[in-house]
Amino acid sequence: MTEHVMVFAPSPQLTVTVEDRGEEPDLHLHAGGQGVWQARMIAALGVPVVLCAALGGETGAVLRHLIVDDGLELKAVDVSTRNGGYVHDRRGGVRREIVDAPGEPLSRHELDDLYELSLVHGLDARLSVLSGPSRLGTIPADTYRRLAADMTGNGGLVLVDLAGEQLDAALAGGVSMVKISHEELIADGRSRDDDRDSLIKAAKELRAAGPGAVLVSRAAEPALALLDDVVYEVRLPVLQPAEPRGAGDSMAAGVAAALVRGRSLTEAVRLGAAAGAVNVVRRGLGTGSDESIEVLAAKVELREI
Repeated sequence: MTEHVMVFAPSPQLTVTVEDRGEEPDLHLHAGGQGVWQARMIAALGVPVVLCAALGGETGAVLRHLIVDDGLELKAVDVSTRNGGYVHDRRGGVRREIVDAPGEPLSRHELDDLYELSLVHGLDARLSVLSGPSRLGTIPADTYRRLAADMTGNGGLVLVDLAGEQLDAALAGGVSMVKISHEELIADGRSRDDDRDSLIKAAKELRAAGPGAVLVSRAAEPALALLDDVVYEVRLPVLQPAEPRGAGDSMAAGVAAALVRGRSLTEAVRLGAAAGAVNVVRRGLGTGSDESIEVLAAKVELREI
């Protein structure tokens, strides 16, 4: 077992964004999806990361090159199904969706190959991050139960950034830490609203299912961290966002990077909060510099509730 992170990203997406550059349209082509953004941020923090994914179709062929060009170590299963993608137009200053083409479900044999690949590399990693697919139904939810059980059962740490039946499945397998947004808690019926006390109650119920820590992102509001039996409000300097999307993914990535480095849970939450904050002041999802994030982490305050 080595000091690196395995990120399980079952269905990366091809992302195309149109922006202004002077008076001309400017095209930006990137690999995306939750797991890719998390892996990119973990690598930006100087922690070795292995991305395990399924790639297929024309979009998958392009994604393979883009992921490697990002400097990520890619372990991919070639599949007959295609990866999804989207086209967004930001020329008006607001992100506008032009096309959203979801990926396709994996066949049984393709899923077996992806599971085997992820299992081998997960068992070799100190920590595994289990991220969700680009669309529900790409892989069975029970995949997360099996992966979580195999990783934790063999001494690894497992951080999940999931919701719904995928989170339920992962919890049944056993996880070390859960990162979830307040919107997901409400959508899952775990919290009745976005009131802080309701969210804390939901976090405590999640922790009762087994994880040692639960981190709840709350968009522009301070995140909530339940570490062992102590609840903290995570406060950081107020920053003007350039791109609010992806803060939660970068937060989870920062936590993973810190834990692999042997830092405490409180230090990990500080680094995660800083990574999420740096992400929103940039337009590239899952991006930021290690130095900037470490500087900002020193300014993050964990206020016990």
